[in-house]
Amino acid sequence: MRVGLIAPPWVPVPPTAYGGTEAVVDVLARALSARGVDVRLFTVGTSTCPVAREHLFDEPVAPMNSSLPELAHVSAAYEALADVDLVHDHTVLGPLTARRFGRHTPVVTTIHHAFTPTARYVAAETARHAALVAISADHARSARDVPITAVIPHGIDLERYRPVPTHRDHLVFVGRMSPDKGAHRAVRVAHEAGRPLRIAAKARTGEECAYEHDQVLPMLGPDDAPPREMPLPERVETLAGAAALLNPIRWREPFGLVMAEALACGTPVLTFAEGAAPEIVEHGRTGFVCRDEREMARAVRRLDHLDRRACRAAAQRRFGADRMAADHEELYRSLLATTPAGVLRGA
Repeated sequence: MRVGLIAPPWVPVPPTAYGGTEAVVDVLARALSARGVDVRLFTVGTSTCPVAREHLFDEPVAPMNSSLPELAHVSAAYEALADVDLVHDHTVLGPLTARRFGRHTPVVTTIHHAFTPTARYVAAETARHAALVAISADHARSARDVPITAVIPHGIDLERYRPVPTHRDHLVFVGRMSPDKGAHRAVRVAHEAGRPLRIAAKARTGEECAYEHDQVLPMLGPDDAPPREMPLPERVETLAGAAALLNPIRWREPFGLVMAEALACGTPVLTFAEGAAPEIVEHGRTGFVCRDEREMARAVRRLDHLDRRACRAAAQRRFGADRMAADHEELYRSLLATTPAGVLRGA
C-alpha cells in the first residue's frame, strides 16, 4: 500500500520545538513505515523524517496560516503524490481542493483543530469528498452533524518520552501562550501549592507575546524560571523530571498531546474537565481531573498517592505509535476496499 502524507508548510517534520500536528505526522509516518506501508511525505525542505520526502518550499513558511502559500503547497503535493493509493492530508485547504486534481484515490484528513461553527462549515464541505478523522470521542461529538469516518486518538514515540529514575518537586506547564491554555492559571496553582513552576511555551505571534508580557510574567515569583520555548530534548527532560504537569485549559481541546507525553514520562497530569482531557487522564490513577484552580492546588498535595508506573503503563496501552498506525492502516484498507476504481468519494 502506497500512502502519501501531506503536512502543513509551517513547521518541519519532526518539529524542532513547537509543532503538535507535525509531531503527530512524524510519528505516524515512521510507525506506518515500520509496519511495511510505503510512505511518502510532502513537507518542507528542512524536514528530517526518515521516509521518502518531497517539498515545494525549502524552508518553513512564515507567517503561519497564510492561505496563498498553503494553496501552492497542497497543489504541489497532490501533483507529486498522483501515483499513491491513498492520500492522508493534514492541511486545511488540501482536502477542499483535492477534487480539482481529479483524484481517483481516497483522501483522508485528520481534523486537528476544534469544531467551531466556521470549522464545522468547512469540514462539512470537506466531508463531501474526503474521510474525516476526529482525534477524540469528545472531538467527534463536537462535530455535530459533520460526518466523522473514524475516531483515532494521537500516538507518541514511547522511546522518546520515557521516565527518569528520579523526579523533583517542580510543576511544569507546556503549551502555547494563550489564555485558553492557561499558563497564568498554572502560575496561580503552583503558588497556592507552594511549588516552583517551569514553563515551556511558544510565544511567537503578537497575541501570544502580549499575553505572556501582560498576564504571565508579572505573576512569576523568584522560584519560577522565565518561560521559554524549549527544544524537544530539554522539554522531555523537564517534563519527565516534574512532579506533575499542570494543564489548566479552559477550552474544548480536541486531544491534548502534551498530556499523553507527560504520562509516557511517568508524570501525572492535573487538568480541568475540558474537551478530551477526561478521556486521557484517569482520575485518581494517572492524575486528577479538577473543577477549578483551588481543587487543582489541593490535588498537588495528593500526588504522592499516585503510582508513576501506572502513568507510563497507561501511555503504553493507549497512546503508542504502533496503535495509532494500526488504526490508520485499518481505516486506509477499509477505504481502499470500498472506493470504486476511478471514483473520488462524493465527487
